[in-house]
Amino acid sequence: MTAVESRPADGGTSHAFKAVGELGESKSSSHRPFGARVKAFVALTKPRIIELLLITTVPVMFLAEQGVPDLTLVLLTCVGGYLSAGGANALNMYIDRDIDALMDRTSQRPLVTGMVSPRECLAFGITLAVVSTLLFGLTVNWLSAWLSLGALLFYVVVYTMILKRRTAQNIVWGGIAGCMPVLIGWSAVTDSLTWAPVILFLVIFFWTPPHYWPLSMKVKEDYARVGVPMLPVIASNKTVAKQIVVYSWVMVAVSLLLTPLGYTGWFYTLVALVAGGWWLWEAHALQNRAKAEVTGAKLKEMRLFHWSITYVSLLFVAIAVDPFLR
Repeated sequence: MTAVESRPADGGTSHAFKAVGELGESKSSSHRPFGARVKAFVALTKPRIIELLLITTVPVMFLAEQGVPDLTLVLLTCVGGYLSAGGANALNMYIDRDIDALMDRTSQRPLVTGMVSPRECLAFGITLAVVSTLLFGLTVNWLSAWLSLGALLFYVVVYTMILKRRTAQNIVWGGIAGCMPVLIGWSAVTDSLTWAPVILFLVIFFWTPPHYWPLSMKVKEDYARVGVPMLPVIASNKTVAKQIVVYSWVMVAVSLLLTPLGYTGWFYTLVALVAGGWWLWEAHALQNRAKAEVTGAKLKEMRLFHWSITYVSLLFVAIAVDPFLR
């Protein structure tokens, strides 16, 4: 896929950028109700996204321990992971505040509404990044700390600042940041890395595009308006659905590698086969609806998006349970 430069409507983004900046710097965001302000700062961390990151972190710790890991270690890893991902998300909102003001799905974010100023958001994001790195390094281990910091920098610099507005492959390579929690979970327990977390890293890598592209198909007008070249913006739904099917097959195949390599047993294999089979059914169904779209068929793209969350939850719960059934 060739790179595509983002070209927002003339004057629109810069005007919004200026307006949001003025909201943050000149209006009294600090004079808002305390409870609303706390809620706004929590919103900067994108808690619902972090839930998914923790779902992929904790079960890997059970697999690494082949049982129940130290619960204090689990708590520290979760807190460190939340702070790190929250810092990355806050810095993402700081950088994207211009286009967030123009997109329907992001129009109520704290920087757009003026509940938090850009300066406060930047300071908040940097503080979380520093605190999370030190927390990991001083209470877990430094391998986990550097992996966490690497994920944060990759998401902020490589994805948000470089890829997002330039190429339709943004979510493919930018998704690497979302793969890092499995490495962090494993390293938190073992202070090392091996093939098991690498395989799970690849599962999330191939999961991310077919997870996010259906949502992008739903809101592609938003992305088109601000010149962000998500794949559904520059390609037909038929082409996007074909890519989703390809990534889905690779994802399911990779997920089955854990068992022949001796890391998991029958329970994980059964869940991976059933959940993966259902995923492939939904992916092919989306492709068929995309092919028939010219006849007026509804795309129903959000079916796969919602199932993708269920799939990754089931797969990683199986990872946590499997050691107890072997």
